[in-house]
Amino acid sequence: MEDRRFTEVDLRRMLEKAVNRRRDVVEGRWIIRTRHQRRHWEVIVEPDFAERLLIVITAYPLEPGEK
Repeated sequence: MEDRRFTEVDLRRMLEKAVNRRRDVVEGRWIIRTRHQRRHWEVIVEPDFAERLLIVITAYPLEPGEK
C-alpha cells in the first residue's frame, strides 16, 4: 500500500465507493472498479466465505484513458 500511496482507510473508502465489479481471470477473484484521489482504480479481491472476509490481493490506479 505504501508504494501506491494509500492507506487501509483509503482502501476501505475505495471499496465503499465501488462503481462496478467483474470477474477476474483467476477463478474466485473479482475486480472492483472505484475512484481515489480523482483517479480510476481497480482493486482485486477474493472473498473468503469460511472466515467471512474479503481479502484484498492488490490495488492499482488506471492510466489515463483506461476508464
